[in-house]
Amino acid sequence: MNLPRTRRPRAGRTALLAAALPTVLAASLTGLAPAHATTTAGSPATARDQIACPRGFVCIYPDINFNGQPYVKRAVDGSVRHLPDYIRGAGSSVINNSSRTARIYQKDNYFGRHVCVGREGGTIGDLRSYQLNDTTHSLRNNDTPCGG
Repeated sequence: MNLPRTRRPRAGRTALLAAALPTVLAASLTGLAPAHATTTAGSPATARDQIACPRGFVCIYPDINFNGQPYVKRAVDGSVRHLPDYIRGAGSSVINNSSRTARIYQKDNYFGRHVCVGREGGTIGDLRSYQLNDTTHSLRNNDTPCGG
């Protein structure tokens, strides 16, 4: 009986995979630490302690550079005229991991100054540059492209 031959990985490939595995695993776990994580010295959490934004969602973070416990909204569920109190007037950074565009407004009911965050991984790490830091009041998710 003729069985198909299987190729054994070369020693070099196996060693490379074994060396890369801890790095890949650590990168995949980034964002799973709690928002209140601190270093041993009691200083604020570092970038490795960020909370990841899931695919299909828009996340508004209370601190710049995507830190803190985000408000997480599934984009296909529509827009929010009045953000919940814990993030209303407190947003400082945004990640849009959805297939829709996300517009963050300064006032309720989609009024006032706003910024558009592009779809599929669009980010704004610091809303201060848009004069929108700590003034997030409403979120509009739709299919209208940014700039359109």
